Amino acid sequence: MKEAWTEKYRPKTLADYVFTDPEQKTLIESWIRDQYIPDILLSGSAGTGKTTLAKVLINELGIEGYDILEANGSKEARKIEWVTDVLEPFCQTMPFGNIKVVLIDEADYMNIHSVQPALRNLIESYSSSVRFILTCNYPNKIMPALKSRCEQGRMHISKPDVTEFTARAATVLMTENIEFDLDTLDTYVKATYPDLRRCLHMIQKKSVTGTLSVPSNTDSMEVKDWRLDAVDMFKAGNIREARQLICTQASMEDMDSVFRWMYDNLDIWSRDVEKQDLAILAISKGLSNVPLVTDQEINLSATLVELTSIDQ
Repeated sequence: MKEAWTEKYRPKTLADYVFTDPEQKTLIESWIRDQYIPDILLSGSAGTGKTTLAKVLINELGIEGYDILEANGSKEARKIEWVTDVLEPFCQTMPFGNIKVVLIDEADYMNIHSVQPALRNLIESYSSSVRFILTCNYPNKIMPALKSRCEQGRMHISKPDVTEFTARAATVLMTENIEFDLDTLDTYVKATYPDLRRCLHMIQKKSVTGTLSVPSNTDSMEVKDWRLDAVDMFKAGNIREARQLICTQASMEDMDSVFRWMYDNLDIWSRDVEKQDLAILAISKGLSNVPLVTDQEINLSATLVELTSIDQ
């Protein structure tokens, strides 16, 4: 069975992991050298390597599987029953090695009224034998008391530079002997940046013939992502069609990610740095209007009109 590229190319050691902040690398190297870690909170956009970094750290510290508990804050770890039935019994037993580690992905989805307070208490109660590593996209959804207990290990994982992001995807394609042209790859990059995991999923799916093929309407429907078509429309100069597609496809639940996508891909609106500043202001204004307006399509459409007129 072919291995998913996201797993095949996931860094396993610190030497393989690409840091965007050298100070973070130095700090983690010191933890590995001292064989010590604090409780950790890793924040950042989806696909930027938070979970990968956590697993690299666990691996470098030599912590065996029976001393590791993994959970997802948007699934089982969202419920207080998981804390009482799974997490607490795990913490109560002594580690086989030096320490136990609890890795909770998407911790910002944990119930802030029950699970997060309980987790705060467990971090204090078992500080001598258990370490907690939490990952999240939105640190503002983590209660302050929980964040304070991870203060020594709080890190924000910045998104990679778009050039570096493209280079990583291109390196995977070349390693897999996939033929591709940069314009096609750029479409996938613009649709997924800064989520490298999602980008690799898409390009693997579209490379089964040995060549990276351009996205089609059918493919866009299958991956439930209109951004592929929108990027191609913008590239072709079909501004009105692209604007209409975005406004009709983006749901209310998507609004935060839609505006984030606009911001992450400023070169769609202009390649001029000063004009990109104007784009940021337009995006900020549109985003701030989201909770205030009753018709989100009008607000989104107005923002897109302003953005697409910047470079004209």
